[in-house]
Amino acid sequence: MKTIAWMALFALVVAGSTVAFGKDLSPREIYEQVAPGVVMVMGYAEGGGKGSGGTGSIIQSDGLVLTNAHVVIEEQTGKPYARLSAFLKPVRVTGESKSDLARMVRAKVLAYSQPLDLALLKLEGVTEALPVVDLSESGLARIGDHVVAIGHPEQGGLWTLTTGVISAEVDNFNGVRGKDVFQTETGLNRGNSGGPLLDGEGHMVGVNTAIARVAPDGLPITSISFSLKSSVATKWLKDQGVVLRGRQLPAGQTQPAADQPPAQPPQPQPKPVSPPQADLSPKPTIKPQVIQPAPVRPYNLDELISDRAKTEADLDSMMSEMRGRMKGR
Repeated sequence: MKTIAWMALFALVVAGSTVAFGKDLSPREIYEQVAPGVVMVMGYAEGGGKGSGGTGSIIQSDGLVLTNAHVVIEEQTGKPYARLSAFLKPVRVTGESKSDLARMVRAKVLAYSQPLDLALLKLEGVTEALPVVDLSESGLARIGDHVVAIGHPEQGGLWTLTTGVISAEVDNFNGVRGKDVFQTETGLNRGNSGGPLLDGEGHMVGVNTAIARVAPDGLPITSISFSLKSSVATKWLKDQGVVLRGRQLPAGQTQPAADQPPAQPPQPQPKPVSPPQADLSPKPTIKPQVIQPAPVRPYNLDELISDRAKTEADLDSMMSEMRGRMKGR
């Protein structure tokens, strides 16, 4: 009888642990749950000059997005790019950037910290609740835990999923006090910057922020990337007056209808953080021609940013010309 009683008690403890800590999801389940809350972020300089691209996570259903400062801050000026755009995930990613990036919304920087490499954005024109990525307590994560990342690595696909483990922990990364990071061998590349590092339950334990690729002697480095711990991001957000309330969409709802683009809800008022002083068809012929569709290829981040920057510059020029005509009447 004692043996049976001990076995029953052990079963209860195991069951309780499963409830307390939750059940790990498969990478596919994590992707289906979290990817709709991940956005692509692009910044453009005035006049269609150079720009930057990266990844962001919607952390509040009214359109607050967490990303890296280096994705949205122009290196030459140390200020936010003149124009920022965010792209919401389509129902299905096809590899054709024109259709995959059809759901564009404007964004603006509310706060940023270059030492921590964090930035808080607000999506404009949001009319309904957006799916969010939950921030977890990174203190629960341990070396060896399985993690996944979602982002837009150059020469890869948009909304790409990569898997790996937490490899190490580093406090005060690059000499910045309080900048605590996870090292991970999860595949990260330029374009993943600002995206989420997710634990087995699909909660964000880190913000992907840096990669190591070449050693001082010129030899390549592989599988060494760094993700800012979510505890650092949560504290910084709290300092800006943003206290997250957890996932805000009902269970089973993953994203708004694609034909209903994201009007302006009440906006939070986080205080800005100052930067420290100190990424045709051919002509007809007699014989009919069969036109083969263009092959789908991995996107080129620099070309994509350049094309978008040119589009923004053309739009600025058109608006300026229209205003000139209106004044001349």
